[in-house]
Amino acid sequence: MSMFKALRIQQDQQSFQTNVANCAIEELPETGILIRVHYSALNYKDMLAMEGHKGIVEQYPHTPGIDAAGIVMESSNANFRIGDAVIVTGFDLGTRVWGGLSELIRVPANWLVHCPAGLSLFEAMAYGTAGLTASMCVDSLLQVGVSADLGPVAVSGATGAVGSLAVSLLVKLGFEVIAITRKAQGREFLHHLGAAEVLDAQEFLQPESKGLLKQRWIGAIDCVGGDLLMNLLKSTIYGGSVACCGMALSAQFTGSVYPFILRGINLLGIDCAQLPIDVRLQLWNSLANEWRLEQIEKQVSTINLSQVVEVALRMRAAQLQGRYVVDLRSA
Repeated sequence: MSMFKALRIQQDQQSFQTNVANCAIEELPETGILIRVHYSALNYKDMLAMEGHKGIVEQYPHTPGIDAAGIVMESSNANFRIGDAVIVTGFDLGTRVWGGLSELIRVPANWLVHCPAGLSLFEAMAYGTAGLTASMCVDSLLQVGVSADLGPVAVSGATGAVGSLAVSLLVKLGFEVIAITRKAQGREFLHHLGAAEVLDAQEFLQPESKGLLKQRWIGAIDCVGGDLLMNLLKSTIYGGSVACCGMALSAQFTGSVYPFILRGINLLGIDCAQLPIDVRLQLWNSLANEWRLEQIEKQVSTINLSQVVEVALRMRAAQLQGRYVVDLRSA
């Protein structure tokens, strides 16, 4: 397979165009393990790459895609043999190096994990970076003592990929979940996932002058940032925790130290791009076993490579819900 298809972003002065292109294998990085990608996924960071966000991509032309799952085609590493099913998410995939929205990729061996037994390549990308982030958020809350018997857990940005998977994982683990969304059309979707209550995000989007608000949840997973994050903190029950993993609304928030020193609230920062391999393996094994979502396909829409740009535009307009997996088996 000397020629293959990939999504390529071209820069023309200050504008950016994204198209499916025919590529030669010689265009890939020279070293690493060659993988035939079966599935990738569309993430918020991929959409930003298509817009030319300098904090995501430094040089163009570029192939985005921070997720990939496929089969090893060439390898000189004893840990990964030809025919092995593997997953790669994060690190520099789709940012500084050729990404997963491509039929072929070549990546360092220390970015890869074997796809756990019982988890298909499709399911791996139904989770992907979003699922890894959601599971890391849930795990971080559990580690600081958040438990279902202490109260509900709130999830902001709940119709998004990370948010919807977080809702499902928390429900799976027996938590009462309060979902927060700006999308009225997403209420039925969230109730179907098992959310006990769905709140309008507008209630939390305005700066609140009070240092503390009524205590409502023992924990929260925030996918959007901004003033919503601060209002989540102000509404957390004494001794509770908030895991912060996103900034779709804003990277900035304004508030006081009151939630931290008067209620002992923990703010937990979540990053899965540079997550060590041993932690990745632990989380992937959890997702393949005790945290496995039996009907995850109901949260997933499957598209092909030629549909990615159109769906990315809808993502920018906040018109999506759930997770979008890209089928590259016949790109």
